[in-house]
Amino acid sequence: MNTIQPENPNWPITKKILFRFFFVYFTLFIAPWTWPGDIPFTNKIAQAYYWFLDGLVNLANTHMFHIRGLLVPVNGSGDTSYAWAQFYLTLCVAGLVCVIWTALDIKRRNYERLNYYLRILVRYFIIMVSLSYGIQKLFALQMPFPNQSQLLTPLGNFLPMRLMWVTLGYSTPYQIFTGVLEVMVGLLLLYRRTITLGVCLATGVFLNVVMLNLCYDIPVKLFSLNLLACCLLLLSYDLQRMIDFFIFNKAVAGNKFYEFTLHKRWMRVSRVGIKAVFIYLVIVMPFENAYSSSRLLNDYSIIKPGIYQVHTYAIDDTMHSIGNNETSWTNMAFESTRIGSVNDTTTMFRQRYGRGYFSYEIDSVKKMITFRKMPDDDSQIFTTHYNLKGSDTIQLRTRINNDSLYLLLTRTNTQFPLTEHQFHWLSETTR
Repeated sequence: MNTIQPENPNWPITKKILFRFFFVYFTLFIAPWTWPGDIPFTNKIAQAYYWFLDGLVNLANTHMFHIRGLLVPVNGSGDTSYAWAQFYLTLCVAGLVCVIWTALDIKRRNYERLNYYLRILVRYFIIMVSLSYGIQKLFALQMPFPNQSQLLTPLGNFLPMRLMWVTLGYSTPYQIFTGVLEVMVGLLLLYRRTITLGVCLATGVFLNVVMLNLCYDIPVKLFSLNLLACCLLLLSYDLQRMIDFFIFNKAVAGNKFYEFTLHKRWMRVSRVGIKAVFIYLVIVMPFENAYSSSRLLNDYSIIKPGIYQVHTYAIDDTMHSIGNNETSWTNMAFESTRIGSVNDTTTMFRQRYGRGYFSYEIDSVKKMITFRKMPDDDSQIFTTHYNLKGSDTIQLRTRINNDSLYLLLTRTNTQFPLTEHQFHWLSETTR
C-alpha cells in the first residue's frame, strides 16, 4: 500500500473547501474513465458516460443556461455552445458536490491521500496532451506548410486563426522547436525527480498556447485555459519552494509531493509494467503513427499535386471565356493529401476563404474521379471521367445539373516567393 506522509495534518477550512471543489472539477474535466476508449469494456463505459452527459448538458441548457436553443456539439471547434454549456455544468456540479461534501465531511482533518491522487491524475493528463501535440509538431503535421490552395488565397480573405496557422506552418524548424518543448514537458513530468522543472516548462509553453488562442480567435480557448489551469494547480504545490529559492535565496528541500513507497514486490513490478504500457501508448505508438503520416504527405498517385490552369471550359460543347468567375473556373489546386480547391464561390463546394474546397478519390481502373465536399463530409459533388495527357495535362468530362462539362487542365509552374524559404544573416534592406 502507498505510504504518503502528510505535510500538514490539519488543513484550514478554506483549503479543504477549495480542494473539494477543484478535486471534483478537474476529475470531471479530465474524465479518466474515457481514456482507454478502444478497449471493448471501457469503451462501453465511455459511451454510457457520454450518453448521460449529453442528456444532462442539454437539460441544463434548456432550464438554466439558455446559451442557444439548439446546442452545437463539439466538432473542429472546441468552443461550441455545447462545450460552453458543459463547462458551466461542470462548474455547477463541482460547486454543488463541494457544498454537500463539506456538510457531510465537516470534521475531516485533511485530504492528503486524495490530494496525492489528484496530482497524479492531473500530471498524467498533461503528459498525454503535451506528448500528443508535441509529437505531431515534431513531424510538422499539426500546422502543415501552406498548400497550393492557401497560396492562391488573398491574404485579406484569411480569418485570424488560419492566418496564424499558415504563419506557424511556414517555418518547419520553428514548429519542430515548439514540438520539442512540448515533448520535453511530457518526458520531464514522467519522472518524479524532474516534475518541478516539467511543471515550470509546461506552464510557460501552455500559457503561450492560451495567448495564441485568445489573440487569434482560435476555437480551443476552453480546453487550453483548462489545460493551463492544470499546470497552475501542479505549480501551486511547488510555489512556496520556488518563492523561497528564487526570491528569498533560501535553501529548499526536494520535491516530496510525488514520493510513495510500495512495500510488496508485485506492486513494484505492476507499477513498472503499467508505466511501460503507458509510455508505449503515449510515446512510441504516436511517434510511429506520426512518422508514417509524414511519409504519406509526399505520396500521390495519378494526379500530380500543384496548381492547374483551366485552358478549356465548355458546357454542352459551348466554350466559355476563361476568367469570368460566374460562368467558368480559371484554376484548380490539387494537394497530395487528396484535397483541393477551385476558384468557385457557389454552394457546390465547401466555401472557405473565397474558394471552393473539395476532397477527391481516384479510381484508376475506371478512370474516374469522385469529388466530395470534404473528407469529413460524404456529400458527393460529382463524378467525372479523366484522361491524362502526360503528367501535367488532365481532361475531365462529366455532367452537372443535366449539362455536360468538359475541362482541360494544365499544371503550371507558378512560383510564390513565400515558398522559397528565404533566410538571411546579412540583410541590407527590409523586405
